[in-house]
Amino acid sequence: MSTTNRTTVAVVVPHYELPHDLELVLTALELQDHPLELLEVVVADDGSATRPEPGPRPYRVSVVAQADEGFRAGAARNLGAAATSGEVLCFLDADTVPEPGYVSAVVRAVEAGADLVVGRRRHGDLLGTTPEQLRSWLAGGGGWEPEVFEEPAWLSEAYERTDDLRSAGDDAYRFVISAVLSTTRELFEAVGGFEEAFSAYGGEDWELAHRCWLRGATFRHARDAVAWHDGPDFAGRTEDEDEARRSRNVEGLALARFVAGPATRGVTSRGLVWEHPDVVVELDLPGGAAGDVEGVEDADVAACVRSLLAGSDAGVWLVGASGGSGSSVVGALDDPRVHLGEVPPAVLGRCRYRVRLDVPVLLEGATLAELAEVAPVRVGAHLLVRRARDDHRDDGAEAFTLEAPGVSAEHPRASDLQRTFGREDHQRTPRFTRPS
Repeated sequence: MSTTNRTTVAVVVPHYELPHDLELVLTALELQDHPLELLEVVVADDGSATRPEPGPRPYRVSVVAQADEGFRAGAARNLGAAATSGEVLCFLDADTVPEPGYVSAVVRAVEAGADLVVGRRRHGDLLGTTPEQLRSWLAGGGGWEPEVFEEPAWLSEAYERTDDLRSAGDDAYRFVISAVLSTTRELFEAVGGFEEAFSAYGGEDWELAHRCWLRGATFRHARDAVAWHDGPDFAGRTEDEDEARRSRNVEGLALARFVAGPATRGVTSRGLVWEHPDVVVELDLPGGAAGDVEGVEDADVAACVRSLLAGSDAGVWLVGASGGSGSSVVGALDDPRVHLGEVPPAVLGRCRYRVRLDVPVLLEGATLAELAEVAPVRVGAHLLVRRARDDHRDDGAEAFTLEAPGVSAEHPRASDLQRTFGREDHQRTPRFTRPS
């Protein structure tokens, strides 16, 4: 990354049928105190009937467009990002007007070590505002001012509680909003951009932020990166509780498909099958089949897999077992959570925990979900559970060895196999805590 005043910035503005609001955003970008020769702006149109025309601006500006196939804000942002080359990507909604110091505040946060920056979205009535009025107001010239609406208290409280996301945990994604979202290009490209499967309002920003967090990104809320949304927050736009509930449910279901964890799936969902599990287990079977590993039989692998899946939102991949007895194990278990071959990158990018095994083990006395709560943790000689985020950050946190009565992870023996397949669930122990 270059020095602050030479950092190149690409501003991506997704747009659909908002010519007045877009004009205000483009005008506000003219007033940025970041050098305009280092700024490039692309309007990413999501199928408007009339292609937007940005007009002459003191910065580079272009328009890219996609067909109108419903709400595809994530795809539009990806299209816009691909058409730019800036080191920092600023995503601003077409109805969200940045103050003059917005871009420079984002750049300062990035150069202080943040990979993902979320600005401060304020709310005001900009309906009917002219570009001239906007210029005067943003320049502090007095005269016209918009009516100001309340900011969502839950968001302000979250930033306060987490020291502007410095102390946030796995739920950090919930405090990211795409209207004022910025990332380094390196991070954005590493995670693959926005998920384009979202086809309704909301969710695609949280899903992206979740993958960025798991990738090891540093988050920061930049309070001085202020942008004004035209109108109140969503919660203040409708008095219809049923409508608001339906909207939340649609967004929640879409998120649960991609974002693992109790916040989206609930603790009762561990019996369900998800394409993107919370815990990914990679059982390495050298030689491509269990029978090729000395002392390991297909029954050992089957018993191991069943014990690992019990009570957890998990998936197991038999790495190296592309056929032969590996296929026999998968066929015998007849479980969609068991797979042959390498873990798909999209799955690895969304799991919170990774388990690597070089031999089959039987996990008894606890579930992987319980062990994940205290990760990194080692049980026995072969079972190690680590957080995916720690893996990406190369966190040197040493796994502690769990010493709890009734909890074990041992290589299966014939007597173990009969016991494992002869009962529906495993012995449970109280929740664990990491030693101080």
